[in-house]
Amino acid sequence: MTIGKNLPPPFPRRIVPNKADLGDWSQLEPLFDLLDRAAPATASAMKEWLLDWNDLATALAEEGSRRYVAMTCHTDDPACEKRFLHFIEEIEPRAKPRWQKLRTQYAALPAGRDLPRPRYFVLDRSIRNEVELFRPENVPLEKEEEKLCVEYQKLTGAMTVTFDGKERTLQQMAKYYDLIDRPLRRSAWELVASRRLQDRQQLDDIFDRLLKLRQREAQNAGCDDYRAYAFRRNERFDYGVKECEQFHAAVEKVVVPLHRRIQARRKKTLDLEPLRPWDLSVDPQGRPPLRPFQKAGQLVKGCTEILSRVHPEFGSLLAFLRQHSLLDLESRKGKAPGGYQAVLSEHRLPFIFMNAVGLQGDVSTLLHEAGHSVHSMECRQEPFLWYRQAGPEFAEVASMSMEHLGSDFYEVFYHAEEAKRARVKEVEEDIWLLCWIATVDAFQHWIYTHPGHRVEERQAAWLELHRRFGGIEDYSGYEDALKNGWHRQLHIFLAPFYYIEYGIALLGALQVWQAVQKDKAAGLAAFRRGLALGGTRPLPELFAAAGLRFDFSEQTIRPAVEKVAGKLNL
Repeated sequence: MTIGKNLPPPFPRRIVPNKADLGDWSQLEPLFDLLDRAAPATASAMKEWLLDWNDLATALAEEGSRRYVAMTCHTDDPACEKRFLHFIEEIEPRAKPRWQKLRTQYAALPAGRDLPRPRYFVLDRSIRNEVELFRPENVPLEKEEEKLCVEYQKLTGAMTVTFDGKERTLQQMAKYYDLIDRPLRRSAWELVASRRLQDRQQLDDIFDRLLKLRQREAQNAGCDDYRAYAFRRNERFDYGVKECEQFHAAVEKVVVPLHRRIQARRKKTLDLEPLRPWDLSVDPQGRPPLRPFQKAGQLVKGCTEILSRVHPEFGSLLAFLRQHSLLDLESRKGKAPGGYQAVLSEHRLPFIFMNAVGLQGDVSTLLHEAGHSVHSMECRQEPFLWYRQAGPEFAEVASMSMEHLGSDFYEVFYHAEEAKRARVKEVEEDIWLLCWIATVDAFQHWIYTHPGHRVEERQAAWLELHRRFGGIEDYSGYEDALKNGWHRQLHIFLAPFYYIEYGIALLGALQVWQAVQKDKAAGLAAFRRGLALGGTRPLPELFAAAGLRFDFSEQTIRPAVEKVAGKLNL
């Protein structure tokens, strides 16, 4: 697909020629040279220098985004893959040491310390952290890491099964899991599980190679292990391992019992013994599956109406994205799994990617990614690329809040009783998600603090965490599917340690939702006030600006979960 159609012009460039080929290093190198020579001596000159630096960074960011989007939309197109690989193999490895040279210059220049602290504190902290963490010998390792991530996406994007007479992606098979016909559900689930297991050795091999690369990167940077390295690389300045472990403990104590009570009620209502993994999505009362739409156009139309009811400007944004071909929503063969929102940085416009198949979860996903898009637009006038995005812990507040705010208007897709069902389903999924987040995050803590472990040990660790955080469903006879279940969580492969952010953000989103229900005008105003700050403030200040607590211990989790339990009468 063509990314963007009839877009408004990009924001003006400062030093990058308008016709520059950003995939040609010979045209990029002189721009880095220009920045190298312009070492500023005063705070005023430093501000202009940073804007010039930002200009080149913005242009390259959009070029990289466009190539990544094209590759994920068409994993089976050799031309798209070639363009993306050229960028990560030829451009990024050459650019990384040049960016580092600029960061080192900044850190050494006295003028940097004269910049106004409220405006430049977050940027200054980030640059100095990267200076300390960068190692030139990691550049080729990071290139190999990105290539392995592409290999994972190609492998999973090509996974299909033949079911009901048609070839279907694994995402498309999800619509069979909530059918009343239990034998059909089981057949669909078994087929997908079997298909995933076909590639388990390749997936483990990819991950083992990623693991070795990441361990070498950490060693090169002088870190005790990759966890320590990743926490610094992810700029977790405002919390650490201790707080993550507090989250795990609180979920185990407060959320897991509720999740298991929800499942026990499901098992009793369905009159099943035991509850099986293919019984987790079907309506316990035997009502027909929720099918909010058939085509992507209907999904966009409905979500545009929902967002308009939350706030008219939010709905207008989604309509704009559709009008300008900034959406790719339907699942198809040769498309990478998952969903994301990317930003065309020079245009300062979002692009939404997902794999819709006609399920209620697709509505939630589009609302989620639309939340990211709203966040992008709220801070669109911010000059610095670095500040047009917040840390993921707050960025995901934007997306998860939009899911919950939108759920109040599900009647756009359903009649009243179905809308109520959809809301109950979403609340139950919040509970499950907190348990899954704790599982995935704790698994990554184990992985990266047990160097040299074998595949069998990794599987055993995953099973132990399933016993700690999982539900009551019975996997007897399907033990291989269970112990390899982590393969489907793409973040473990593509974005190590990026997952607890969703848990932190979900707690923030529940607070936003409750504030808007109490006073819509005041709640939305606080929410947008936080979003408009982009990444200009540390996380605690962003949460505070939106009227939220930045805390993910039992003190915050328990009241949030107890309110959810009240909605479910549990």
